[in-house]
Amino acid sequence: MYHPIEISTLTPAIRVLSDEQVRDIHYATLEIMENIGIEMQDAQGRELLLAAGAWESNGRLKIPERLLVDALAKAPSRLPMYNRLGKLTMPLELGKVFFGTGSDTIFTLDVDSRKRRQSVAQDVENLARLGDALENIDFIMSMGVASDAPGADIYLHEFIRMIRGSVKPNVYTARDREDMQDIYEIAVAVAGGEQALRDKPFLLQYAEPISPLLFHEESLQKIIFCAEKGIPAAYIPSPNPGGGGPVTLAGAIAVGNVECLVGLIVAQLVRPGTPFLYGMNTASLDMKTTIVSYGSPEWSLGMAGWTELARFYNLPVWGYAGATDSKVIDAQAGVEATFSIYNAFLSRCTLNHDVAYIEYGSTSSMEMLVLSDEIISMVRRFMAGIPVNRDTLALDAIQRVSPGSGFLADDHTMAHFRQHQWAPRLFDRKRYNIWETAGSKDTFQRANELARSLLARHQTPPLPEDVEQLIGEILKKRGKASA
Repeated sequence: MYHPIEISTLTPAIRVLSDEQVRDIHYATLEIMENIGIEMQDAQGRELLLAAGAWESNGRLKIPERLLVDALAKAPSRLPMYNRLGKLTMPLELGKVFFGTGSDTIFTLDVDSRKRRQSVAQDVENLARLGDALENIDFIMSMGVASDAPGADIYLHEFIRMIRGSVKPNVYTARDREDMQDIYEIAVAVAGGEQALRDKPFLLQYAEPISPLLFHEESLQKIIFCAEKGIPAAYIPSPNPGGGGPVTLAGAIAVGNVECLVGLIVAQLVRPGTPFLYGMNTASLDMKTTIVSYGSPEWSLGMAGWTELARFYNLPVWGYAGATDSKVIDAQAGVEATFSIYNAFLSRCTLNHDVAYIEYGSTSSMEMLVLSDEIISMVRRFMAGIPVNRDTLALDAIQRVSPGSGFLADDHTMAHFRQHQWAPRLFDRKRYNIWETAGSKDTFQRANELARSLLARHQTPPLPEDVEQLIGEILKKRGKASA
């Protein structure tokens, strides 16, 4: 969505790589592509690359620089994303920053019992509805595994629950081409036709290669399918430092760059102009616990680095924010979420997922989603900067007010305080005695109450009857009559 407080080009920003360092990583990328090579297990992808000028050597596919140059020239620099009602809400372009949830968490922190349990399909819909209600959540991911659905159909059920729960753009996952085809048919029905979906896409496919440098059929076919249909896709590797990538961020980014750009090349070979989102993930593999850390500073630092590469390639960019390794909504959760959200803004990363992940991506939490929405709002206000003009300098008000009397009752204050002062929705500013009388509630308790209140009140526009009928037919074909 477009936000009332927009980011100024003059507000705080960071660069973690110089122009020379960006070129060094780019040249390392070319060296890996041309001299080290990749393993391409998808037959169609192999044929496309070989026909375009790649070659095989020592069991690996080598890709010349010109294929990348051609792909970058054809790829759009802007991906306009719409909601399922046909309204442009998320123009993915360099300089704009958007936030959304993560996908496929095995567990959820139950908002009623406050206990951790296995997630089910209804959790996906409920979390989508909560995200739909929150102003600073721009897009939706499944935020749960539909564990009560047939194992082969869980991603289809998750997509259905997402579009029932929210009208906002969604980033979806899929198992294989059958999933892709069924999801596509539903999306076409929602949009009102294939051309209408291409003109106003409300969904973006998220697929991953296997780091380092392995391109398997299941993932690449998803990118090829999206290119065939002309709908947006992201091919996002996870060269996590110390795991799928070198332990050094420069090496991890170079590997991830190759993997993502091979997806870009294949997509543009299938259909020039295919909308493609650039990016990767660089969460560190913790050497003590062997978890992939969602609270690691390396992920945010790496994100700032590959965002520099995105600017070099003139592509909108994928990132992450608002996640934590903490198992509960505590100080650690707040610190780690704030750190990553702030850095997403500072680096101007375009689309930031995984908001409200806890327990290093294993668990979803409605309370964490509400808390993160508040943090995003707070940082967005900071990023708006300090407008300086005749009106904000308030010279007339300064002339009116007597020395020592203050500005509380002045007309200038009444006219401007809502625009120039951020008002928290979740965080507490009450005087102590009032806070105590109200129950001495901490942040988690207030977040729990707000989440449950929003779920009770927020209504998402239902899907049209013909779309629900199509969903029923597809599920019947799959062997299950309801979702």
